Amino acid sequence: MDREVIDVVEPRWVLEGAGVRLRRSIGGGRLDYLDPFLLLDHFGSDDPGDYLAGFPMHPHRGIETVTYMLAGEVDHRDTLGNEGTIGPGDVQWMTAGGGIMHEEMPRPRDGHMEGFQLWVNLPAAHKMTPPRYREITAAEIPLLERKDGVGVRVVAGEVDGLVGPVRDIVAEPTYLDVTVPAGVELPQSLPEGENAFVYVFRGSVEQGGDGPHAGLLVFGAGDQVRLRAGEDGARLLLVAGRPLGEPIARYGPFVMTTRDEIEQALRDLRDGTFVWRPEP
Repeated sequence: MDREVIDVVEPRWVLEGAGVRLRRSIGGGRLDYLDPFLLLDHFGSDDPGDYLAGFPMHPHRGIETVTYMLAGEVDHRDTLGNEGTIGPGDVQWMTAGGGIMHEEMPRPRDGHMEGFQLWVNLPAAHKMTPPRYREITAAEIPLLERKDGVGVRVVAGEVDGLVGPVRDIVAEPTYLDVTVPAGVELPQSLPEGENAFVYVFRGSVEQGGDGPHAGLLVFGAGDQVRLRAGEDGARLLLVAGRPLGEPIARYGPFVMTTRDEIEQALRDLRDGTFVWRPEP
């Protein structure tokens, strides 16, 4: 059964970090969260003043973050001792777990910066797991090129036997970067019972004569997404994941299941015991 578009969310401009201007579709405003997805930010600009201030050292607890780059670079450093740089087509996946501090500092390449950050919730049983950090290069992400011109980069999940390199996220998400030529239809199967959305960041799409649409499209129940690209084609993220169905308590970079756990995170931060340490 085809999944119908049940909501269209226009991204809103927000300032985050030390003054980074970005477009937010999930995480406040019209759509607070789409279980298990807590936040989707799209950052991109030809003006360095929109992003160079970056995200200086800050804490996270209770979530996983997936950063996917289209242009420019981001330098990463964290309290686990990781340091690195991701560039166009690369992915940074961080499991905050019980507590991590990190910084993300954008740098343009050829005068441009663009990418996405997705926050994925951790279930209560995994909130305080040890933090983890991974970098995945563009060369590791498989590309499916269909005869009709559709291109699919499989960041996470599986499409036609190609398996994405981002694995072991508890919500077992599908995360695809899809390019669709003008007028071409995209059918993509997805597991039933998972929440799914498409974020159209180039061009537009239609469904059953309804459209054109851009921005974030939320889908209802079914096992397949079917969209047709508009006259200028479309490029989009297609994301789906298993809902956790648990309470959500959030405060800035902390996402837990109860308010008491949020208060504990704030106490840990004040007391200097926030950062996860291995047992001696």
